Amino acid sequence: MTFTHKFDKIMKKYIFVLNAINVMDKLLSSKRVEGVLYMDEDTGRLTFKAYNRMRPKGQRDRLIKKLPWGWVKESMERVKVHASFPKDYGTATVMGLLEEHTRDAKNALIDHELDLIEFC
Repeated sequence: MTFTHKFDKIMKKYIFVLNAINVMDKLLSSKRVEGVLYMDEDTGRLTFKAYNRMRPKGQRDRLIKKLPWGWVKESMERVKVHASFPKDYGTATVMGLLEEHTRDAKNALIDHELDLIEFC
């Protein structure tokens, strides 16, 4: 008894994988790999190109001064001041600490500017 199957003559296709090492690492760690499968015009080969989903890392904010209740940082476009107070302090206490924190932040910015100036 012989079995005849539709797929007796299976055509094998080879796929050229760009960045094969990175793609195989993701596949072996059970991650999904998204990309595009296309026929390369130059070589005529079936090619898979994985999408690069890595977000470009920007420049980190530079710490100007660490304050008792937060910090002052400088980015490429902004000066950032952060303050955080415990909830168990009353409103009047937090307002006083906030004024003190703002004064310390202003002084830190002044010191930072003076450090940037070169005196002859």
